[in-house]
Amino acid sequence: MIDKNRLTPIQNFDTGGECFACGPNNPFGLHMTFYKDAQTVYSWVNVPRQLCGWRNILHGGIISTISDEVMSWTAHHLIKKLIMTRSITVDFLQPLYAETDIRAEGWIDFLKTEREAILKARLVNPAGKICARATGSFALLTPKVARRLGVIDETIIEKFERYLE
Repeated sequence: MIDKNRLTPIQNFDTGGECFACGPNNPFGLHMTFYKDAQTVYSWVNVPRQLCGWRNILHGGIISTISDEVMSWTAHHLIKKLIMTRSITVDFLQPLYAETDIRAEGWIDFLKTEREAILKARLVNPAGKICARATGSFALLTPKVARRLGVIDETIIEKFERYLE
Protein backbone atom coordinates (compact mmCIF):
# COMPACT_ATOMS: atom_id res chain seq x y z
CA MET A 1 0.00 0.00 0.00
CA ILE A 2 1.30 3.43 -0.93
CA ASP A 3 1.08 6.01 1.85
CA LYS A 4 0.15 9.33 0.22
CA ASN A 5 1.31 11.16 3.36
CA ARG A 6 4.91 10.05 2.70
CA LEU A 7 4.89 11.51 -0.82
CA THR A 8 5.64 15.05 -1.94
CA PRO A 9 2.70 16.96 -3.45
CA ILE A 10 3.51 18.33 -6.90
CA GLN A 11 2.87 21.86 -8.12
CA ASN A 12 0.52 22.26 -11.10
CA PHE A 13 1.85 24.56 -13.86
CA ASP A 14 -1.53 24.94 -15.60
CA THR A 15 -2.14 28.51 -14.49
CA GLY A 16 -5.53 28.69 -16.22
CA GLY A 17 -6.58 25.40 -14.70
CA GLU A 18 -8.44 24.29 -17.81
CA CYS A 19 -6.59 21.08 -18.73
CA PHE A 20 -9.09 18.21 -19.06
CA ALA A 21 -6.91 15.87 -16.99
CA CYS A 22 -5.35 18.10 -14.31
CA GLY A 23 -7.10 21.45 -14.51
CA PRO A 24 -8.88 22.35 -11.26
CA ASN A 25 -11.13 24.83 -13.09
CA ASN A 26 -12.39 22.52 -15.83
CA PRO A 27 -16.00 21.66 -14.87
CA PHE A 28 -15.90 18.50 -17.02
CA GLY A 29 -12.34 17.42 -16.17
CA LEU A 30 -10.73 14.73 -14.09
CA HIS A 31 -9.12 17.18 -11.59
CA MET A 32 -6.06 14.98 -11.17
CA THR A 33 -3.52 15.99 -8.55
CA PHE A 34 -0.08 14.48 -8.28
CA TYR A 35 2.50 13.31 -5.76
CA LYS A 36 6.01 11.96 -6.12
CA ASP A 37 8.82 10.10 -4.49
CA ALA A 38 12.33 9.79 -5.93
CA GLN A 39 11.31 7.42 -8.75
CA THR A 40 7.55 7.54 -9.29
CA VAL A 41 4.74 10.04 -9.81
CA TYR A 42 1.32 9.12 -8.42
CA SER A 43 -2.23 10.32 -8.78
CA TRP A 44 -5.45 9.07 -7.27
CA VAL A 45 -8.44 9.74 -9.47
CA ASN A 46 -12.12 8.95 -9.11
CA VAL A 47 -13.68 9.22 -12.55
CA PRO A 48 -17.30 10.41 -12.74
CA ARG A 49 -19.90 8.07 -14.19
CA GLN A 50 -20.53 10.21 -17.28
CA LEU A 51 -17.05 9.27 -18.56
CA CYS A 52 -17.64 5.54 -18.64
CA GLY A 53 -18.43 3.28 -21.55
CA TRP A 54 -21.02 0.61 -21.00
CA ARG A 55 -21.86 -1.00 -17.64
CA ASN A 56 -19.91 1.59 -15.62
CA ILE A 57 -16.59 0.53 -17.19
CA LEU A 58 -14.24 3.41 -17.93
CA HIS A 59 -13.93 4.36 -21.56
CA GLY A 60 -10.56 3.41 -23.07
CA GLY A 61 -9.94 7.02 -24.04
CA ILE A 62 -10.22 8.08 -20.40
CA ILE A 63 -7.82 5.32 -19.33
CA SER A 64 -5.42 6.51 -22.05
CA THR A 65 -5.78 10.13 -20.88
CA ILE A 66 -4.98 9.24 -17.28
CA SER A 67 -1.95 7.22 -18.42
CA ASP A 68 -0.69 10.03 -20.68
CA GLU A 69 -1.11 12.59 -17.93
CA VAL A 70 0.75 10.67 -15.23
CA MET A 71 3.61 10.04 -17.66
CA SER A 72 3.67 13.73 -18.61
CA TRP A 73 3.91 14.79 -14.98
CA THR A 74 6.68 12.23 -14.52
CA ALA A 75 8.72 14.00 -17.20
CA HIS A 76 7.99 17.44 -15.72
CA HIS A 77 8.95 16.54 -12.18
CA LEU A 78 11.47 13.70 -12.41
CA ILE A 79 13.29 14.66 -15.63
CA LYS A 80 12.61 18.41 -15.17
CA LYS A 81 11.53 19.00 -18.78
CA LEU A 82 8.47 20.29 -20.55
CA ILE A 83 7.05 17.68 -22.92
CA MET A 84 4.98 16.87 -25.95
CA THR A 85 3.59 13.36 -26.29
CA ARG A 86 4.90 11.60 -29.39
CA SER A 87 3.08 8.31 -28.96
CA ILE A 88 1.52 6.09 -26.34
CA THR A 89 0.51 2.46 -26.28
CA VAL A 90 -1.99 1.25 -23.70
CA ASP A 91 -2.65 -2.35 -22.74
CA PHE A 92 -6.10 -2.79 -21.19
CA LEU A 93 -5.69 -5.75 -18.84
CA GLN A 94 -8.86 -5.64 -16.74
CA PRO A 95 -11.84 -3.30 -16.52
CA LEU A 96 -11.59 -0.11 -14.48
CA TYR A 97 -14.82 1.31 -13.13
CA ALA A 98 -16.23 4.78 -12.73
CA GLU A 99 -16.71 6.15 -9.23
CA THR A 100 -13.89 4.07 -7.75
CA ASP A 101 -10.49 5.23 -6.54
CA ILE A 102 -7.89 4.46 -9.19
CA ARG A 103 -4.18 4.88 -8.53
CA ALA A 104 -2.09 6.00 -11.49
CA GLU A 105 1.68 5.57 -11.36
CA GLY A 106 4.29 6.90 -13.79
CA TRP A 107 8.04 6.36 -13.98
CA ILE A 108 11.00 6.77 -16.33
CA ASP A 109 11.77 3.68 -18.38
CA PHE A 110 14.81 5.23 -20.09
CA LEU A 111 16.14 8.40 -21.64
CA LYS A 112 16.73 7.73 -25.35
CA THR A 113 18.44 11.08 -25.91
CA GLU A 114 18.46 14.48 -24.23
CA ARG A 115 15.35 15.20 -26.31
CA GLU A 116 13.34 11.98 -25.96
CA ALA A 117 12.27 9.80 -23.04
CA ILE A 118 10.36 6.55 -22.81
CA LEU A 119 8.02 6.55 -19.82
CA LYS A 120 5.77 3.91 -18.32
CA ALA A 121 2.50 4.03 -16.42
CA ARG A 122 0.08 1.69 -14.77
CA LEU A 123 -3.42 2.10 -13.41
CA VAL A 124 -4.32 0.12 -10.33
CA ASN A 125 -7.82 -0.62 -9.02
CA PRO A 126 -8.85 -0.41 -5.33
CA ALA A 127 -8.05 -4.13 -4.85
CA GLY A 128 -4.45 -3.49 -5.94
CA LYS A 129 -4.72 -5.16 -9.36
CA ILE A 130 -2.96 -3.60 -12.32
CA CYS A 131 -5.72 -2.96 -14.85
CA ALA A 132 -3.87 -0.98 -17.52
CA ARG A 133 -0.25 -0.50 -18.56
CA ALA A 134 1.08 2.20 -20.86
CA THR A 135 4.33 3.11 -22.56
CA GLY A 136 4.88 6.55 -24.00
CA SER A 137 7.48 8.30 -26.08
CA PHE A 138 7.83 11.97 -25.12
CA ALA A 139 9.68 14.85 -26.72
CA LEU A 140 11.61 16.64 -23.98
CA LEU A 141 11.61 20.42 -24.33
CA THR A 142 13.59 23.11 -22.63
CA PRO A 143 11.69 26.34 -21.99
CA LYS A 144 13.68 27.93 -24.84
CA VAL A 145 12.59 25.25 -27.33
CA ALA A 146 8.98 25.35 -26.11
CA ARG A 147 8.94 29.10 -26.73
CA ARG A 148 10.46 28.74 -30.17
CA LEU A 149 7.90 26.10 -31.16
CA GLY A 150 5.01 28.06 -29.64
CA VAL A 151 3.44 24.88 -28.26
CA ILE A 152 3.15 25.80 -24.58
CA ASP A 153 1.57 28.89 -23.07
CA GLU A 154 4.11 31.45 -21.86
CA THR A 155 2.62 31.62 -18.37
CA ILE A 156 3.12 27.87 -17.97
CA ILE A 157 6.72 28.12 -19.20
CA GLU A 158 7.43 30.94 -16.74
CA LYS A 159 5.91 28.99 -13.85
CA PHE A 160 7.99 25.95 -14.84
CA GLU A 161 11.17 28.05 -14.93
CA ARG A 162 10.47 29.33 -11.40
CA TYR A 163 9.98 25.72 -10.28
CA LEU A 164 13.41 24.81 -11.69
CA GLU A 165 15.18 27.59 -9.76
